[in-house]
Amino acid sequence: METNAPYTSFVAVGDSFTEGMSDGLPDGSYRGWADLLAARLAARTPDFRYANLAVRGKLIGQIADEQCGPAASMGADLVTLVGGLNDVLRPRCDVAEVCATLENAAGLLARGGGQLVLMRSPGRRGPVLERFRPRMERLFARIDELAARHGAVVVDLYASRALADPRLWADDRLHLNAEGHRRVAEAVWQALGLPPVSDWDTPLPAAAPPGWRARRTADLRFAREHLGPWIGRRLTGRSSGDDRTGAHFDAELGQAFWVTPEDHANPGPVSGWRGVGA
Repeated sequence: METNAPYTSFVAVGDSFTEGMSDGLPDGSYRGWADLLAARLAARTPDFRYANLAVRGKLIGQIADEQCGPAASMGADLVTLVGGLNDVLRPRCDVAEVCATLENAAGLLARGGGQLVLMRSPGRRGPVLERFRPRMERLFARIDELAARHGAVVVDLYASRALADPRLWADDRLHLNAEGHRRVAEAVWQALGLPPVSDWDTPLPAAAPPGWRARRTADLRFAREHLGPWIGRRLTGRSSGDDRTGAHFDAELGQAFWVTPEDHANPGPVSGWRGVGA
């Protein structure tokens, strides 16, 4: 059912999926589904405000501790929480603890009064998905329970036919590419009851699979550029999000801040929006 709910403010919390990797812009920044959604909402609502607090590599405990408090204090009309997948994809994981932490985070954000959106994250077809599927499904079952408790909207990307296609994923095989993020933005848009623009889950056209040589070349590049550095961070206890804050968080002040477009009729990339105070 379509709705004309006037979302005037939106805050997004989470990890690299919400930060926007790997939907890169020419200036080297990332865009991603949350920024795309914010731009579309801004075009509908004058004085729209947005804050993206997500940071790559964050576990659900870090998201809860570092992002959810500031997000809850902002009083946004719309709040998205996506987290826990980094936890369940680790070799060792206490899924019950992850679910309990997610439960606390969702409860805190729900008390802010805005519409809470949760997600069943997408999974790329392949051995990694199959290995961790039981953990993911436990996490997603808890998400469904939390949505029922808090009146949250659940965007089910895990069941998507299209988003399982490797062609919608970046070379690192962990993050969606630009087209994947565009589809997620459309999925959230429609889940909020807003008028659809496209069928976000339409499968890509059939294509011949790459040949053996092309697959081996891609595997070697993946191992050199992505898998090796990832293993190195795991062995040294580092994270890709170390020393980073969300795009709209002032580390010196310890406060999140809003951004808004100069021209709501033509919002443009969020990276060009102006700040409007903490």
